[in-house]
Amino acid sequence: MHHTHIASEGTHSKLIGYLLWLFGFLGAHRFYYGKPVTGTIWFFTLGLLGIGWLIDLFLIPSMDRQADLRFQAGPINYTLAWLLLTFLGALGLHRFYQGKWLTGLLYLCTFGLLGLGVLYDFWTLNDQISMRHTERGIFG
Repeated sequence: MHHTHIASEGTHSKLIGYLLWLFGFLGAHRFYYGKPVTGTIWFFTLGLLGIGWLIDLFLIPSMDRQADLRFQAGPINYTLAWLLLTFLGALGLHRFYQGKWLTGLLYLCTFGLLGLGVLYDFWTLNDQISMRHTERGIFG
């Protein structure tokens, strides 16, 4: 029964998805929902010149459902981790939040590995958290 409860929890928030959509021409909502390739394309093309950005207004509920199914729920809150990465990533706070103290300190001292670590985390944060939750379920 415990797994049924965890599986029914949402890992991502539609509200945050829509707030990020306001900056969606930069791909923020796509990164949040675990779509780094299209997030990067949106970033460099301003949301496919605004057309993809407008279409995404209607796709957010489905992107939210897909993320909830794809990523493992657990004690690390995806939304909080994303907010920490987005606004304080260069200081490594999202890494400290995940319990990754060594890389958190490294980010803090190197301004997020001169931004390259932050970029890497924009591509992989959802998977990092999901993997921590899966490992905790197996070994915890």
